[in-house]
Amino acid sequence: MPCSSIETSNNFCGGGDGGDVNGRIHNFKLNEHTFLASLMPKKEIGADRFIEAHPHYDGRGAVIAIFDSGVDPAASGLQLTSDGKPKILDVIDCTGSGDVDTSKVVKADKDGRIQGASGASLVVNSSWKNPSGEWHVGYKLIYELFTDTLTSRIKKERKRKWDEKNQEEIAKAVLHLDEFDQKYTKVEDLKLKRAREDLQNRIDLLKKQGDSYDDKGPVIDAVVWHDGELWRVALDTQSLHDDRKCGKLADFVPLTNYRIEQKYGIFSELDACTFVVNVYDEGNILSIVTDCSPHATHVAGIATAFHPQEPLLNGVAPGAQIISCKIGDARLGSMETGTGLTRALIAAVEHKCDLINMSYGEPTLLPDYGRFVDLVNEVVNKYRLIFVSSAGNSGPALSTVGAPGGTSSSIIGVGAYVSPAMAAGAHSVVEPPPEGLEYTWSSRGPTADGDLGVCISAPGGAVAPVPTWTLQGRMLMNGTSMASPSACGGIALLISAMKAEGIPVSPYSVRIALENTSIPVGGLPEDKLTAGQGLMQVDKAYEYIQKSQDLSCVCYQIKVNQSGKSTPISRGIYLREATACQQSTEWAVHVEPRFHDDASKLEQLVPFEECIELRSSNNAVVRAPEYLLLTHNGRTFNVVVDPSNLADGLHYYEVYGIDCKAPWRGPLFRIPITITKPKAVLNRPPLVSFSKMSFLPGHIERRYIEVPLGASWVEATMRTSGFDTSRRFFVDTVQLCPLRRPIKWESVVTFSSPTAKSFDFPVVGGQTMELAIAQFWSSGMGSHETTIVDFEIVFHGIGVNRTEVVLDGSEAPIRIEAEALLASERLAPTATLNKIRVPYRPTEAKLCTLPTNRDKLPSGKQILALTLTYHFKLEDGAEVKPHIPLLNNRIYDTKFESQFYMISDTNKRVYAMGDCYPASSQLPKGEYSLRLYLRHDNVQYLEKMKQLVLFLERNLEEKDVIPLNFFSEPDGPVMGNGTFKYSILVPGIKESFYLSPPNKDKLPKCSSQGSVLLGAISHGKLSYAGEGKNPQKNPVSYQISYVVPPSKIDEDKGKGSSSASTKPMAERLQEEVREAKIKVFGSLKQDSDEDRSEWKKLAQSLKSEYPKYTPLLVKILESLLSRSNIGDKIHYYEKVSRDLLKVHNLHLLEMLEVYIISAADEVIDSIDADELAKLFSLKADPEDEDSEKNKKKMETTRDQLAEALYQKGLALAEIESIKGEKPSALAASEAVSSDLRSDLFEENFKELTKWVDVKSSKYGTLYVLRERRFGRLGTALKVLNDMIQDDGEPPKKKFYEMKLSLLDEIGWNHLSTYERQWMHVRFPTSLPLF
Repeated sequence: MPCSSIETSNNFCGGGDGGDVNGRIHNFKLNEHTFLASLMPKKEIGADRFIEAHPHYDGRGAVIAIFDSGVDPAASGLQLTSDGKPKILDVIDCTGSGDVDTSKVVKADKDGRIQGASGASLVVNSSWKNPSGEWHVGYKLIYELFTDTLTSRIKKERKRKWDEKNQEEIAKAVLHLDEFDQKYTKVEDLKLKRAREDLQNRIDLLKKQGDSYDDKGPVIDAVVWHDGELWRVALDTQSLHDDRKCGKLADFVPLTNYRIEQKYGIFSELDACTFVVNVYDEGNILSIVTDCSPHATHVAGIATAFHPQEPLLNGVAPGAQIISCKIGDARLGSMETGTGLTRALIAAVEHKCDLINMSYGEPTLLPDYGRFVDLVNEVVNKYRLIFVSSAGNSGPALSTVGAPGGTSSSIIGVGAYVSPAMAAGAHSVVEPPPEGLEYTWSSRGPTADGDLGVCISAPGGAVAPVPTWTLQGRMLMNGTSMASPSACGGIALLISAMKAEGIPVSPYSVRIALENTSIPVGGLPEDKLTAGQGLMQVDKAYEYIQKSQDLSCVCYQIKVNQSGKSTPISRGIYLREATACQQSTEWAVHVEPRFHDDASKLEQLVPFEECIELRSSNNAVVRAPEYLLLTHNGRTFNVVVDPSNLADGLHYYEVYGIDCKAPWRGPLFRIPITITKPKAVLNRPPLVSFSKMSFLPGHIERRYIEVPLGASWVEATMRTSGFDTSRRFFVDTVQLCPLRRPIKWESVVTFSSPTAKSFDFPVVGGQTMELAIAQFWSSGMGSHETTIVDFEIVFHGIGVNRTEVVLDGSEAPIRIEAEALLASERLAPTATLNKIRVPYRPTEAKLCTLPTNRDKLPSGKQILALTLTYHFKLEDGAEVKPHIPLLNNRIYDTKFESQFYMISDTNKRVYAMGDCYPASSQLPKGEYSLRLYLRHDNVQYLEKMKQLVLFLERNLEEKDVIPLNFFSEPDGPVMGNGTFKYSILVPGIKESFYLSPPNKDKLPKCSSQGSVLLGAISHGKLSYAGEGKNPQKNPVSYQISYVVPPSKIDEDKGKGSSSASTKPMAERLQEEVREAKIKVFGSLKQDSDEDRSEWKKLAQSLKSEYPKYTPLLVKILESLLSRSNIGDKIHYYEKVSRDLLKVHNLHLLEMLEVYIISAADEVIDSIDADELAKLFSLKADPEDEDSEKNKKKMETTRDQLAEALYQKGLALAEIESIKGEKPSALAASEAVSSDLRSDLFEENFKELTKWVDVKSSKYGTLYVLRERRFGRLGTALKVLNDMIQDDGEPPKKKFYEMKLSLLDEIGWNHLSTYERQWMHVRFPTSLPLF
C-alpha cells in the first residue's frame, strides 16, 4: 500500500524548525520566502545549492518511472520540464483495472451509425479515417475508473439532481390522486377502487425508489479503430452530462496511445477527471488510464514538478521527465498487484528509464526474497536502473521496515526526515523543534536478517500537486512515500550531471556516493537504524561522483553465517535473543564484488583487485581482521562478536572496509551488527517496570525484555504525569520469529491530562520483545513541559500441550493439558466454532500465452496466464471469503508473480474482486463462478497449479455459532456428566480436561463432508475482565478446527420402496414403456429440418398412441416454447392450424402465439379441472402412504394445468401487443370468430387464479400484463417489484426489461435512465478482463 498520509492542520499540536539542515536552531522565524521553500523542501538535501551552482543539471536528461497510483498529466507543474520538453512521456495502467474488452467489431450503416457495446446507437464522425471500416466497441462503468472520493462527490451531485426530478414526479402523482379523490368522493366500484389503488401505488413507488436509490454510475461507450497509421480511440460520454447534446461520440477529439502524442482527455466538467488511453492486442483491448488516488501525482510533483511562475514550489528535479506506471489497482482501492509490479518493470526498461521511484510497500516474512525482487535485481544489475523506494511507515519500533524498499539489497530504501523549517512551514506547528529528526512513524531497521534496512533519509513531507479531480492544486502529505521521491529527485540531479559530463551512470556508484556523503541524523551509532547513513546531500554526492568517476562500477554483496552453520545466510549480524547476547560468537563474512552484467571479463573482472582495510566501530565488542585482499571472486573473513559485557538495551556497531589506496572513498561496504540485549524477568510474579522516563517531542525510549518461557500475554499500565497540554504517544512492541512477519502490537494513545491507561496483548514466550514508547514528534511543542512516564508490564501465561486443536470428526474428545509456569492463573477455557471453510477443486483450467508486449519480460520471455474456474452454490445469502493457503497474504515474499480472482453469478454480474488479501463479500442466494487468474513465465509452475484447492470461508450466523463444551472425564461428552468450567492453576502442577466435539445435530446445514468448521479456543482471561464466552475477546486465542464427517444415513430413506405394487405387471410395463418414450421424445434435438421432421412424426405418433395424456402434451408445449426460431415453433401445428390462421389473418409473429395457445389448450383439455378441484377439497391423511402419493400427483397435475394457463395467457397478451389492440378492441374485431368475442385473456387469467397465487414470481408476469392492459401501470410496477424482490434467485433479465418498458410507458424518464444503468451491472454482456 502507499506509504503516506494526508494531513490537515488540526492533526498536530505544535512545532517548528529552520536553519542549516540538521543544526540546532533557536527562535526560528519564517518569512514568505522561507515559508514557500518549506512547502517543497530542497534545502535539507542540498538540492537548492546544487541547482544554483549548476542550473542546467536540474534533472535534464533523466527519466524517472513513477511506480504508484497513476499520475495526472493535467496536474499543476507536470506539463513541461524546465527546458520545455514534455514532462510526462507515458502514462500506463499496469494493473489492467481500466481495461475495456473491445474485441467486438461492428460496421457502420449508411447513416454512419454503429451499435455500441452498451446497446446505444452511436454516430461516428464522417471525418474520421477508417480504411477497414471496422469499429471495435466496448463499454465501461465510469465509477470503475474513479477513486472512492471522487465517486462519492459525483454521487452526491447526481443524487441531488435525481431527487429534484423524483420530487417533481411525486408532486404530479399526488396531484393526480387528489384530483381523483375530488372527482370520486365515494369509491365503491371495484374498478374505481383499483384505479385509486394504482394512483397510490405510483406515489409509494416513487417514495420507495428515493429511499433505495443506489447510483451505480453512468456507462460510457468506447470505440477503437485504425486510421491507417495509428489506433484511435473515441468515447461517448453523453451519460455524464445533463445536456444530452454534450459528450456525443462524433464530437470527441480522438486520442491515441499517450506516448505517441502526449494527449489526454477529461470526462466532464462535473468530475474534472483526467484520463489517457492505450490500445493493445490489435485493437481488442483498450486501457483507459485514470489515477486511483492523489498519491502518485503528489509523488511525481515532489520529484519533478516545474512551476516557472513560482520556482520555490518546484520539485527537486524540475528538468527530469517521468513515465507514470500505475501499480495501484483501482478495483482494490489502490492496492498494488503482482501484475502491476511486473508490467511496470517491463515498461521502465522499455522506456530506457534511469530511475524508478516506488512509494509503496508491505510487511514481509523473508527479506530480499521473491519474484518481484528477482526481477528488480535483473533490472538494476543488467539495465543499470536506480531503484528508490520508501522504507515504510510502521515505526518507531525496530525491524519494521517494509518490502521492497527496506528489505531489498538492490533498492535504495529511504526514511522520512522532518526539518525545523518543514515543521514550521508545511506542518504549521506553533514552535519548531530545535533540530531535524526522523518522523516518529518512519520505519526502522534492521531487517530480520541483519541488514541496515534504511539506506538514507530525505524530507518526508511536502505540499505538492494533486490531480484535478480533487478540485485543488496541491495538498500536504507526509510519509516515507514523500521521502522517496525527494531522494529520487535528488538522484535525478546527479544523473543529469553525470550524463552531461560523460560519467557512466551506475546504481552502484550513485549509492555509495549517497551513503558516504550523507549527514548523520542524531548523534548515536544506533541512530543509523532510524535514518540510515543520514540525510542525503546532493552537492556532496556530486563531488564524490566526480572524484571517483574513473573507478570501477562495483557493489559489494555481503553474506554472513555463524561459523559452523551453513544456514541461515544473512546480510548482517543481528543478536536479538538472550542466549545470543550472553557469549561470544564467531561469524563468517563473505564479501563478493558485483559488476553489471555487461562488464568486460578481461578488462574489468580479471584485473579487479582491492586492498581493503577492515575497521570495527568498537574493537572491544566486534573484532575483525585488519586487512583483506579482495578480488572479483570475493573473500571470506571471520568476525568475532562479544556482547557479554554490554548493558541491557540497544547497541549498534559496524565492520566496514576502506580502500587502502583511496581512503577518501569512505566505507566500500559495511557489515551492520545490531545487538538488543534483553532484560531478564526473574521475579515472580513476573513483573517489570520502567519508572520516571522523561519525554520531549520526538523522543523514543526503547526497552528490551526477555519474555519469560510460559508467558503468552501481557497486561500493561502506562501512567503519565508532569505535563499541561495533551500528549500523543506511540506504543509499539515487536518480536521476531523465524519465517514469520514481525509480530507487532501497536497503540496510539492520547493523554489529555495526567492519567493511566491499560493495555493487553499476546506475546511469544522465550523471545525478546522490544517495547518502544515515543512521544509524537509534534506533540507538546510549545509547552516546554517534560512528560514523565511510568510503564509497568505483568506477564501472564497458560501453557498447553495443544495450541491449534483439530477435531477429526469423530465422537472422541480431545485431551488438553495445561500448566502455569509463571504464577497462579485462572484456567477458564472457552471455545466456539463460528466459521466454515469449504474446499473446491477447479472445474476448468485454461492456460494461455498473454498476447501483448506489456507482458513480455526484458529477457524476451512472454508471460503465461492460468485461469482456474470454480463453481459453488449458496442456498442462502452469505458473506464469503476465498482462501488460498499457498498464495494468500504474500505480495513481495512469493515466487509467484500474481493472483487475482473475480466472483460472478450466472448473469455474469461481478460481486467481488480480490488478490492476495481476500476480503469477505456479501452474496445473495444463487449459483456462482470464481475465476482465479495466475501469471508466471514458467509453464511448469502453472501446470502444477491446475488442480489448486481453494477454500470458501463464510461466517456463521449468530444462531449457528457452536459453543463447545469441556469435561473432566473422557466419557463426559456421551454421558453428559463431569462438566469442566474453571480451575486455578498453580505453578508446577499440571491439569487436564477434555474438549468435546460439537453435537452433530448442531452442525449448520451448509456443512458438507470434507468442509472444516473453524473457530477459536482460549484458556485464560484478563485479571480485570469479567466472564465472557467469546475466546477471541481474550488476550490469547488459538485456532480450533473441526473436520465435518460424512452425514448420517437417513433411516427413513427407502422405507416403502419394496412394498408390492397393486398394479398388474403388464400394466406397469406399459407405463414404463410410455414414460421411456416421452423421455426420449423430450430429449430430441430440433436444430435442423431433419430433426424437426423426426420430432413432428414422433409427436403425432405418441399423441395417437396416448391421446390426451397430460405429461406428453406438457412435453410438446415445453418443446414449442424452447425453440429459438419462430418458424420452428409453428412447424408442428402447421397442418392443423392453417385454417385458423386464415380466420385470424395474422402475420408470422402472431402465428407463433396461436400455436402455443393451441398446444396449451390441449394440455388444459386433457385435465378434468372439476375432478381436480374436488380432490383438492379432500384432506389427505399424512400417515397414509397412498394418500400422500395421490396428493403429490394432484399437485403435479395442478402445476401442469397452471403452466398451460400461464403460457396461454402470455401468448394472448403477445397477440394483443403485436396488433396494438386494447382488450375492448380485440373483442370487437371482425376477424375474431363468434366463439372468441369475449375477453379470452381475462377468462384465462381468472381460471389461473383458481389454482395458484398469480402474484408469485412464477406467474406474476401475467398479473403485471393484466394490470398493464387496463392502464394500471402503478399497480403493475408494484407487483413486478415484489416479484423481483421475492424471487430468491439471480435476477431475471426479462423482469427488468418489463420494468423498463413500464417506466417508459408511465413517463418516469429519470427512473428508466437509472434502471438502464443498473442493467449493465446486473446483466453485463461479458465478464470483465483480468
